[in-house]
Amino acid sequence: MKRVVGWMLMVLLACGLAACGSQASSAGSEGDGAGDVDGKLEDVEISLWTYPVGNFGESATVANLLGKFNEAYPNIHVSIKYLQYSDGDSLMEEAIEKGQAPDLVLEGPERLVANWGEEGLMVDLSELWEEEEASQIYESVREACQHRNGEFYVFPICMSSHCMAINYEMFQEAGALQYIDEESHTWTTEGFIQAVRALVEHGQEQVGIVYCKGQGGDQGTRALVNNLYGGKFANSDYTGYDVDNEKNIKALQLLQGMEGIRFDPEAEGIDEISRFIKGELAMAFCWNISMEISQSVAYPERGFDIFPMAFPTNDGEPKLQGGIWGLGIFNNGDMKKIEAAKAFIRFMTMEEEPYKRAVLASSYWPVREVGDIYVNDALIKEYGIFNQYMGDYYQVTPGWTKARTAWWKMLQEVGEGVSPSKAVKKFSEAVK
Repeated sequence: MKRVVGWMLMVLLACGLAACGSQASSAGSEGDGAGDVDGKLEDVEISLWTYPVGNFGESATVANLLGKFNEAYPNIHVSIKYLQYSDGDSLMEEAIEKGQAPDLVLEGPERLVANWGEEGLMVDLSELWEEEEASQIYESVREACQHRNGEFYVFPICMSSHCMAINYEMFQEAGALQYIDEESHTWTTEGFIQAVRALVEHGQEQVGIVYCKGQGGDQGTRALVNNLYGGKFANSDYTGYDVDNEKNIKALQLLQGMEGIRFDPEAEGIDEISRFIKGELAMAFCWNISMEISQSVAYPERGFDIFPMAFPTNDGEPKLQGGIWGLGIFNNGDMKKIEAAKAFIRFMTMEEEPYKRAVLASSYWPVREVGDIYVNDALIKEYGIFNQYMGDYYQVTPGWTKARTAWWKMLQEVGEGVSPSKAVKKFSEAVK
């Protein structure tokens, strides 16, 4: 029996109370002047571009959050643009080149700190980090949000650990459940090898794919390769990349030669998810709780149970790639807009009830202790087990954009038969 996505229904119910719109802006409502920010701000319009973080890609969800903000700040009018990971970066770069970057953006440190922050495009948010609520944010999250120069270019909302997933019924029928630990949601590299073999012998020709058309969902392929034999993606001080090592080479050699695992240069993470949810694949490497929720809504008649798993590892200690998402401000030279954007960040991250609503909209976990906001929700608690396996947040390593491109191109070469040792050397040359 498929699990009930309990909290999702609560979020959808809340969203249903809000007026739906697409790329529309939220008009300011009548108010008592609470939005004057101590009388310092007049009417101002700011823009927010949001990547699809949980339900932040859904207009109804965002409209609900903005409605609450406008009750408190009726003089700040926020227009919204919803981005997809497939083309969001190109749209953002185009806007930056034209001098039309949004005032606010919702994404993670890999873009806000290591990319646009590195280029000097972001407003330093250090003053926000000096406030009371910021002192409660987990230290690991704080470190990821701070640039090497000491400035902060993102104020976080939520966090999560990416994982993978298996088709439980398919594993059961193939006798492959014996190779996973259902209690801890972990398995060994040898167990992974045996499970894939059992599935192939049972008649499942495509057990999993190493998708490599582009960077979409690349956190899954990195975690797969790095975990199999304990390899790393970046060095310990996050000043450069460490893909060219014998552990990663060994993992790529394993995947290159495995029957049932195919390198697919025509697929990205979203394509893998689609095929997995349709029952064409036995496992998906691009996964997290948000994926299960969204796919359960999109495919309510799915005929199998999704069982989330940590990536297989040879030492019993999986290291999952974490996700941190928050708000940053582009420095467009207008102090009036910058102050309004800071007011928006304070409201969404420091006010207790708005912050809880923002976390719920993300479908992830808070970056500070706010109590159990997912009461009696079996699904969120099941996925919460993966937070203990959080690995290094290496996405802030310089040259991150180039590294992501070099990664999927490297996977394509391995899939074409190039020796992994040669492919990783080419990766290293590309990121110098």
